Amino acid sequence: MKPVKVGLCGLGTVGSGTFNLLTRNVSDINARAGIEIEISQIGARRDNPDCDTSAANLSRDIFDVVNNPEIDVVVELIGGTTVAKDLVVQAIANGKHVVTANKALIAEFGNDIFAAAADKGVVVAYEAAVAGGIPIIKALREGLAANRIEWLAGIINGTGNFILTEMKDKGRDFADVLKEAQDLGYAEADPTFDVEGIDAAHKLVILASLAFAMPLQYDKVFCEGISAIQPIDVQYADELGYRIKHLGVARRHQDGIELRVHPTLIPQKRLIANVDGVMNSVLVQGDGVGPTLYYGAGAGGEPTASAIIADVVDIARSIANGGKGQGAQALGYIPEHLVNHPIVPIEEVETTSYLRMSALDQAGVMNKITQILSSVGASIEALIQKEPQSSGQDHVDIALLTNRVKEKQINQALLEIEALEAISGKVSRIRVESLG
Repeated sequence: MKPVKVGLCGLGTVGSGTFNLLTRNVSDINARAGIEIEISQIGARRDNPDCDTSAANLSRDIFDVVNNPEIDVVVELIGGTTVAKDLVVQAIANGKHVVTANKALIAEFGNDIFAAAADKGVVVAYEAAVAGGIPIIKALREGLAANRIEWLAGIINGTGNFILTEMKDKGRDFADVLKEAQDLGYAEADPTFDVEGIDAAHKLVILASLAFAMPLQYDKVFCEGISAIQPIDVQYADELGYRIKHLGVARRHQDGIELRVHPTLIPQKRLIANVDGVMNSVLVQGDGVGPTLYYGAGAGGEPTASAIIADVVDIARSIANGGKGQGAQALGYIPEHLVNHPIVPIEEVETTSYLRMSALDQAGVMNKITQILSSVGASIEALIQKEPQSSGQDHVDIALLTNRVKEKQINQALLEIEALEAISGKVSRIRVESLG
């Protein structure tokens, strides 16, 4: 039986990790696949000193790979949604299977890409697009196939998790930790995708589509970043028994699906609250299995390569068994069974809220705050009220937790609280999830 020939496009951190891992473990990988897998061609604009490709068929034009009639599987690792999209579309048109780690491409253009692949009878596999080396796509699509997924929540951006961990452990400012994350290579020179939640939103919409049998709807995700989190919020959260994590949440709701990414207070006793550094974790609640937790490296060359090669192995197994690579459906369901569930507007989402404000240290202020919250149906479940630290201090911090109230009601209360003469500046607000 002739080998399955792989064309590798991109030789950056993940591309070199894929080359090295496949080369190092080729005997075990082939034994698992039941057929020989070989990297037949590499498309890369420049060499990577982290891998020895001297014996490889190397082209500086990545489109040479997708147009090579010998290639069975194209592995797209160049990133972005412009050239990468053209590359994937061309590979499909040429009848080649595609493996990608490109979450933005799948989240924004996956519906059309999967349809084109189905028409050509080829597979587009993307396990590495979410949570690096954690096999969460396979878990949702295959391992949990018997379950009705009720909700999922994930720490799915390592950069944001590293920043919040450093703020918690060392009391550092956001800007200071972000600079270190950039120096360490965890964050890009322009960190917007990581710290403002865009990267996590791309990943969340993929997970939600698999969980709830719906087309990809990236433009419907509510997205809020972590740049406004202050060390004092981390401290007060700890005093209240919580950790702050940047969480992606997708929840089945009576009126549709909640899709939201934002900083979140999570009870310290939850395992996911103790996922630190650049690690990722996803918690999934199924009606049959109950809660299942997935943890591991969410990025990095070889962790991501682990997921990429797993997809290649799945395709190779099907080819070895006489198929053309088809296995599980791209989004876990036969396309005609996908449903365009309405997405619940963030204003209608109901959560507990953490509120922090600077209030004039005088009698009656707390009573006014309580009355405003009560007027929108909110009550105070926990309270931290600090004493003045010096005789000249006229404002003190108040941090509190409300009961579960719709977003629009809390927003109204915040406007009224901020309008009080006794309140200085804006009220900081962070949503709370029990994940119970």
